[in-house]
Amino acid sequence: MYQAWAQRFYSSLPHVPRVTLSEGITPIPIQTGEYQGKPNPHAWMSPHNALVYVSNIANAFSKIDSIHAETYAQNARRYQEAIQNLDQKLRKAVEAIPSDRRFVVSCEGAFSYLARDYGLKEIYIWAVNDENQGTPQQIARVIQQVKQHQIPTVFCESTVSDRTMKQIAQQTGARYGGVFYVDSLTAPDGEAPTYLALLAHNINTLIKGLS
Repeated sequence: MYQAWAQRFYSSLPHVPRVTLSEGITPIPIQTGEYQGKPNPHAWMSPHNALVYVSNIANAFSKIDSIHAETYAQNARRYQEAIQNLDQKLRKAVEAIPSDRRFVVSCEGAFSYLARDYGLKEIYIWAVNDENQGTPQQIARVIQQVKQHQIPTVFCESTVSDRTMKQIAQQTGARYGGVFYVDSLTAPDGEAPTYLALLAHNINTLIKGLS
């Protein structure tokens, strides 16, 4: 399950070993826009899927450096335990939310896997960030859905302007719940300096918004 840029990159390096970290994860097709029908690449946004990534990383390193295979396995288990704690926190929080309020509304459609794995419904303005962003039609569709389902909180990602989502919040009466980190980390003193911190921040932001 490669992103388009990765496919182009590897096509020019046919003899370089590579590992597909999402191996074993069922892809979700993009539903709208230029890339409709192609796999949504954001599988790492779900803690459930992150466990698969860690296993694939540990296995890949173990094959390359078999002498230290047990060390990779031990480190992977510790990392997975931390992810499992976040996984359980999110599952318990979602279970406590009425089913008609289980929506994640974001600028980009980066939470399809998280929504599938945790029983949420996803609404977004655009499917991927390199499409035309925030068209009148896209904005009108999200406004209609937020009003229809009386969704209390909406969010946006750190890599794009939150202006359009704040406009949607203003027009629907929803609250702007803050930033998700998807494709980038922060500086060491920021909210998401590591992948685990990214997951924790996003989960805490989502739970606070939905609660």
